[in-house]
Amino acid sequence: MASALYESIQVLSREKGIDAEIVVAAVEDAIALATRKYYRTQENMRAELDRETGEIRAYVYKTVVEGPDQLEDELNQLTLEQARELAPEVEAGGELRFYKDTSPLGRIAAQMAKQVIFQKVREAERDTVFNEYNHRIGEIITAMVKRLEPMDVIFDIGKAEARMPKREQSRLEQFSVGERVRVVLLRVDRAAKGPQVIVSRAAPALVQSLFQAEVPEIYDNTVMIKAIAREAGERTKIAVQSRDKDVDPVGACVGMKGMRVQSIIRELRGEKIDIIEFSDEITTFAEKALQPAKVSRVSITDLTEKQLEVIVDDTQLSLAIGKKGQNVRLAAKLLGWKIDIKSEEEKRQEVEQAMQALSGGPSTPIEQVTELGETILEKLIAAGITTVESLADMTPEQLEEVPGIGEKTVEKISVAVRHYFGQYAEGEERPALVQAASEATEEESSVTKTPEEILAAENEGKGLMAEEAEESTEELQDAEEAGSGTDAYSDADAREEQIELDNDSVDTLVAESEDISNETIDNERDEDGRDRG
Repeated sequence: MASALYESIQVLSREKGIDAEIVVAAVEDAIALATRKYYRTQENMRAELDRETGEIRAYVYKTVVEGPDQLEDELNQLTLEQARELAPEVEAGGELRFYKDTSPLGRIAAQMAKQVIFQKVREAERDTVFNEYNHRIGEIITAMVKRLEPMDVIFDIGKAEARMPKREQSRLEQFSVGERVRVVLLRVDRAAKGPQVIVSRAAPALVQSLFQAEVPEIYDNTVMIKAIAREAGERTKIAVQSRDKDVDPVGACVGMKGMRVQSIIRELRGEKIDIIEFSDEITTFAEKALQPAKVSRVSITDLTEKQLEVIVDDTQLSLAIGKKGQNVRLAAKLLGWKIDIKSEEEKRQEVEQAMQALSGGPSTPIEQVTELGETILEKLIAAGITTVESLADMTPEQLEEVPGIGEKTVEKISVAVRHYFGQYAEGEERPALVQAASEATEEESSVTKTPEEILAAENEGKGLMAEEAEESTEELQDAEEAGSGTDAYSDADAREEQIELDNDSVDTLVAESEDISNETIDNERDEDGRDRG
């Protein structure tokens, strides 16, 4: 008949789901350790439990060696000669036992033995859990919520506890104690301090298992799940392919009136699911993976690095990228390729820049802007601005940083650049020099002008000279602000001399016009007199 101690060990073994012999071995190791501690010896010691009486005996054992030459540990070894004095029938390689009295073991020794027993039982229990669940990784199991911790959820999965960390939870889900949910067995962590079985509700395997349970075509392999990309609580993209040409893979997963996919969405607490038909052609697959956005074209930019370039319409760019880049991120996970998504406008600008860089880019000399005076041109060239394009790209603030350039000169440069590119403000006339040249051409083509027209041309010429004089005054003020006083005064004097010469030319032109007009009038009178005579 088994002792009460051995029966208690058997009950404990059944509760923990471990072998009773493992518990017996733990008890024997604990007694041996406590006995060695009590006698303060380093000798090899063992203990044995009598299953019938419940008595535990501890003993020191020593190994028998052939002779003194083989004796390495005098504390735990005996020569054959010494051993035969105690037991004549012993042989080399055998053991001799020396039993120790365990009755003096007190409370401290018993407490130590208890701790050792608990430790051994816990290790045995963990080994049992590991062997039970390690080969079931990826399997869907039904678990009951046992308790809620600040970051983790602890489940009861039958023979053990399972832990679901925060990163493996869906943000849409809240649990209550006693609730039953389906989870995927993610891994078994043998070194964990707490529950070593890790489960998840965020793994893509959960969605795959739910589709296998809801869609018969997937269960019997008529429709295959080729790839899954998931962001738990947000959206899942699943690519399916049919092995039967008469079976629509997307329609089979959706079900009549969406009943099948709606059942899965309810299980996932409202998570969105995109079902996409798989294609071996990567560009076609990419177009479908970026749904609901409409893709203009897809091209492979790097086959080795698996990079794609996707062009979409400007109105479809935000839809293709998705909220916080979610749509394109899930599509990249589904494809296993890197996706560079661009709008039509971005691609056009990129092509233009590439062509411009290939051709060396436009470089029109700044001297082509004829409305800029020599003084301004010298200051701009000295500052390193040598092309019209670089001048047009500069802001007013950047121009004012150029030595010798003030606000009024900046305004003049802006007008001159606009005129060079053929841009005029509303109501703005052509440049004065162009207008004067046009008027000179008209005077050469028709010498018969009335006195009123000649007087108007004279006034216009004087107005032009007044504007030039005003511009000269503005340039003089800008030069004074920049600190180039001497040169500015010389430029102004030269401009005044030019203005005087232009005034003389205008007066000469007016006088010649009056003479021509008078001669024309006299000729007409002579002709009238002859006609009357």
